[in-house]
Amino acid sequence: MNLLSNRLAVCSWSLQPSNPSQLVENLCEIGILKVQLALDPLRETPEVWGATPRLFAARGIQIVSGMFGTVGEDYSSLESIKRTGGVVPDQHWEENWSRIQRTVRIASDLGIKLVTFHAGFLPHEESDPAFAKLLARIRQIGELFAGAGIDLGFETGQETADTLGTFLTRLNLPSVGVNFDPANLILYDKGDPITALEQLIPWLKQCHIKDAKRTRVPGAWGEEVVVGTGEVDWNAFFRVLKANRLPCPLSIEREAGTQRIADIRSARSFLESIPD
Repeated sequence: MNLLSNRLAVCSWSLQPSNPSQLVENLCEIGILKVQLALDPLRETPEVWGATPRLFAARGIQIVSGMFGTVGEDYSSLESIKRTGGVVPDQHWEENWSRIQRTVRIASDLGIKLVTFHAGFLPHEESDPAFAKLLARIRQIGELFAGAGIDLGFETGQETADTLGTFLTRLNLPSVGVNFDPANLILYDKGDPITALEQLIPWLKQCHIKDAKRTRVPGAWGEEVVVGTGEVDWNAFFRVLKANRLPCPLSIEREAGTQRIADIRSARSFLESIPD
């Protein structure tokens, strides 16, 4: 077993569990006892998910980070997620802010030190009025989490690394950074993942381990595939992390397919074959 394997976690939502007991059993079957935990179920159905800390403790499962979603996100097309994603839509902002405040309390109670989410489509130009609006909202969220001792990371994908770097530079909050997902750069056709990773190193908080193939149809999604079978250059990916001495969490995410456990186990085997 290489050193990389000790840093692997699994995104809980990839396993689509209906309760924490099922999640625990799936993680044990995969053989990875670290998890990035979706926090929305704990907020929405505490009567089901309230036992999570006890069950995790009993099986030695560690929460490396949390995640939350936002109201009304529509991933049916690139255009729909641009319109509805993250905390951009004005009609959902008050409800999102209310949910986020409760999510911070849950994360704090669980002792989580990093939470990630999709911020939404970042405007390419600072002159766009939406840029200042989103900057203010992310600052508000980031300061709320920072007040609880929790870092915040938002996912790559819907914009280029240049746009994301400009936004984070203007934000200038050390507790807010990037949950880097190399596959999303391919799925959204927003550039080369390795070049983007090198650009975003100063803000890296966590990486998602996911793979994809780029679309051949402009304006359409790429295809998510099992890790090691897509277009992410994983050897180059880990060379960048190693060169920059970044031991951040590495959480395997699988959002397609009907054999999630098998696919995640395959990802684990592939990653463990990469030389240290």
